Amino acid sequence: MMPLSFANIGEVNTIKRIGGKSETKKFLEKLGFVTGTEVSIISKQGGNVIVNVKDTRVAIGKDMAGKIMI
Repeated sequence: MMPLSFANIGEVNTIKRIGGKSETKKFLEKLGFVTGTEVSIISKQGGNVIVNVKDTRVAIGKDMAGKIMI
């Protein structure tokens, strides 16, 4: 397992675990980041990432990306 921020651009990965406090988990869940969901990195810039999750593009900061384990 590794944080989402370490994934390569274009690589499809499956979310294995979401870390952090319960508020953080709920926030990410509302954005579509749920265990078992496939995600792929569209672009990276300074640790921040744009991710394709459930056919939607979502921009998240490096702190949030570090809580999503793939």
